[in-house]
Amino acid sequence: MKIGLQFAMPAELHALPGARDLTPMETISGVPFFEIAPGIPACVGGVSKVNAAMAAEILCLRFGVDMILNAGVAGCATDLPTGSLVVASEFVQHDVDTTAVGDPIGLVSTVNQVAFPTWEPEKCVDILKSLGTPAVTGRVATGDWFAVKGDRSRWIANTFHPTLVEMEGGAIAQVCLRNGVKFAALKSVSDHLFADNQAEEYFDFGHALEELGKVVLPFALALQKEEL
Repeated sequence: MKIGLQFAMPAELHALPGARDLTPMETISGVPFFEIAPGIPACVGGVSKVNAAMAAEILCLRFGVDMILNAGVAGCATDLPTGSLVVASEFVQHDVDTTAVGDPIGLVSTVNQVAFPTWEPEKCVDILKSLGTPAVTGRVATGDWFAVKGDRSRWIANTFHPTLVEMEGGAIAQVCLRNGVKFAALKSVSDHLFADNQAEEYFDFGHALEELGKVVLPFALALQKEEL
């Protein structure tokens, strides 16, 4: 199985051992692509849904991946400790709203669904466990908004009941669905939406990156051996 690794920020890619020394093998639409391991292309697509979708489409069409693994940090809507690893069980898009024409909140009309399941999240947790890394599963809410404490975060939590909130994964999940490509996501808790010190947490997420960086490549290599 050919795996493509996708990150939103350079710091997430650079958390992988040796990644800072890599030279891009190709740059497409301004996105550099690296070979992070034999047969595993990786990119930093950029923050937000459009950037994420564009990079995911390139991984699907130019590099012919069978699965995209999205790895990165995310804000937590529950009480998981900073650095906790979460395998996304499904994604929703909290900023998609066509309720004015009678649709359910979050419905993506082109594919007519709200939730975008990921590839075998429980198996992913088992793979991580075999690598000596504990993880949990949880729903992730995506939207083009940096989530901070306030009315909108409370609305997202009460409406979609996510474990995590971030800005890319739902878009990648949608691209993968349209291309018939499997999708998995591994997130590390960087901050807590309802904490009074959220800003301090977010701008000091070295621990979250460290926990993520230790396991992403071994996880991708293990997924590479799986049969779809």
